[in-house]
Amino acid sequence: MTQHRSVCALDCPDACSLLLTVEDGRVTRLEGNPEHPVTKGFACVKTYQYPKRQHHPDRLLYPMRRVSKKGEGKFERTSWEEALSVIAEKTKAIVDAFGGEAILPYSYAGTMGLIERDYPYTFFRALGASELTFGTICASTGGAGWEAVYGPQKLATPPEDIKHANLILLWGINSLRSNSHLTPFLKEARKNGAYIIHIDPYRNETSQFADEHWQIKPCTDAALALAMGKVILDAGLEDSEYLKAYASGFEEYKQACQEWTLERAAAYCGLDAERIREVSLKFAKETSFIRIGYGMSRNEGGGNATKAIVLLPALTGAWQQKGGGAMLSTSGAFPLNFGRYSGLDLKKQVRRINMNQLASALELKENPVKALFVFNSNPAAVAPDSSRIRQGLKRDDLFTVVLEHFQTDTADYADYLLPATTFLEHPDLYTAYGHYFLQWAEPVVSPAGECKANSWVFQQLAKRLKLKNNVFDWSAEDIAKDLLNSDHPFMQGISFESLKKDGFVKLNLPEAFRPYSKGSNFDDRKIRFAPAPRQLEFKEEPNTEYPLRLISPPGSHIINTSMGNIDSLLKAAGGEPQVIIHPNDAAKYGIKDGERHTISSQQGSILRKIWVSDATKEGTATALGQWWPKLSPDGKSLNDLTSERLTDLGEGSTFGNIVVRVS
Repeated sequence: MTQHRSVCALDCPDACSLLLTVEDGRVTRLEGNPEHPVTKGFACVKTYQYPKRQHHPDRLLYPMRRVSKKGEGKFERTSWEEALSVIAEKTKAIVDAFGGEAILPYSYAGTMGLIERDYPYTFFRALGASELTFGTICASTGGAGWEAVYGPQKLATPPEDIKHANLILLWGINSLRSNSHLTPFLKEARKNGAYIIHIDPYRNETSQFADEHWQIKPCTDAALALAMGKVILDAGLEDSEYLKAYASGFEEYKQACQEWTLERAAAYCGLDAERIREVSLKFAKETSFIRIGYGMSRNEGGGNATKAIVLLPALTGAWQQKGGGAMLSTSGAFPLNFGRYSGLDLKKQVRRINMNQLASALELKENPVKALFVFNSNPAAVAPDSSRIRQGLKRDDLFTVVLEHFQTDTADYADYLLPATTFLEHPDLYTAYGHYFLQWAEPVVSPAGECKANSWVFQQLAKRLKLKNNVFDWSAEDIAKDLLNSDHPFMQGISFESLKKDGFVKLNLPEAFRPYSKGSNFDDRKIRFAPAPRQLEFKEEPNTEYPLRLISPPGSHIINTSMGNIDSLLKAAGGEPQVIIHPNDAAKYGIKDGERHTISSQQGSILRKIWVSDATKEGTATALGQWWPKLSPDGKSLNDLTSERLTDLGEGSTFGNIVVRVS
């Protein structure tokens, strides 16, 4: 029996430091590292189950080639030599005949390790392949909203400082599930007298943990934030000196706030006007902190909503107070040397494809996509308009390569299915977007079967295609050392050798790190209050045909589709995907608890089990988590209902924008 240190690679702000117990080559226990100042010795309910995933009997162990029609999921074993040779030959033939843009890589955050997530793009950029816009399927709008206000570097109040806040707003985030390691800091703040309010249409674990829950109507967050701004301005509680020094466009913002009286906002958002007033005044008078989630940004007005919310701590000057301010992401604080490891130095002006519009990309007639490489993602489940994606994946002239741990819905359409290592089987370097610790992880166990790391696969393909770049010869340690080769003050004193020895190290931040206490990251240090945020009118609104707004927050037990085939988690999540309907809506449409019903949108329809509960807002249908389509009762994805419509900022997904009927 041996114990090993690692880092959780799942898409989560916590980036936990883990301790793994290994017996006879098998991981038998996983726990949080008690020495890590944020992990604090515990892991989430999902990650605790990772040993079951690591040694799951359905793990892909050998390279496979398709022997049936696409989508039927029938494969036979082949060798790595044969698979790589054919893939290289097909890729070369496509590039020669159609150009590099006919190749499309599709990946996301199946691992958050920088090397296995991003290094493969060196291969595609050397080919001149099409690029994915933003490289994120769900976070670009929140990021764009934040950066429109504070500049091109997402920073946040350190989680360790939150204990000094007196009023905490958890806005559009189920933090106990999707940022669980914030909870000890929230508890410290509460012990020190802080009051915690959860703002979310869905009453969940975080609502029960909070002192108060505001069950806001979906997609009305900008109106609430602007109304709070008006209360603060009318009371003269804005920080005039801070604004004079660091605000631009403030008059336009003031005018935008004046449109949202308390009465109007309360009716629009479904909240109590007097309570909005009381909390707004407290927000201005106390040390206040907002933890904002990405979920509330995934709609047509999500960028404006993000801007309206994150301007509140600037309005009151909360950034100057220890524990005050806000958090969306800390990702902008990691000033690594990103130039070469993902081929950014090779980047060319090529076609860019929004990963939320993969369905349309697979239907292009001019300059069509002829080869699709999928890794760290399952687009047949997670991308919008999934039924059209499945049709596109069936194309006989589309050569598809999938690198995976399991035979997912997307894998069923692969021409070649390649077994990938898990984060416990390869080394990698990790940043975070919920704290300021940089981490390195060594392999914990040997790769299962013939599994290979993503980096190895694309290095081998690069050699077969005779791509000239010395990066293709680098080891994982070489890549990490190059990434760490930064002269930014935050990186001073951090070497690869020390990081490898200790496993984690905090960035070299100033002792009193208050990221926007002296203005924004723009060159002029001004925080952008203009263009002023607005509560937008949506093109997709509830109507007589589709009367309910559908939202899809994370489920309690499933991380997107990464843990989507673990029996214990599926059982804990109810055994099948569920949609919550408010009792008043259930009575109106003749729906009984526990029944399966058809849920339809303009894009398609799915069959789901209905849970009748006031945990969801009236007029709102809440789908919990994203399940593998093949494990759903109708074999369909929740995203059969979603459209390719994009958000107001950042060209992001509108997963929280759908209007549906239940019949």
